[in-house]
Amino acid sequence: MAHAKPTLPTKTCPCCGRPFAWRKKWARVWDEVKYCSERCRRTRPTKATP
Repeated sequence: MAHAKPTLPTKTCPCCGRPFAWRKKWARVWDEVKYCSERCRRTRPTKATP
């Protein structure tokens, strides 16, 4: 049986701008997931202070 990947929810990573799809390991925390990878999370853009 083939997986229906096009039906998975997606988000856009604010760091790299790439879309990423839901993963089973994010099932409980999908609303809190912001970055597509650990690398993007570590190098996330910092807020510039004026």
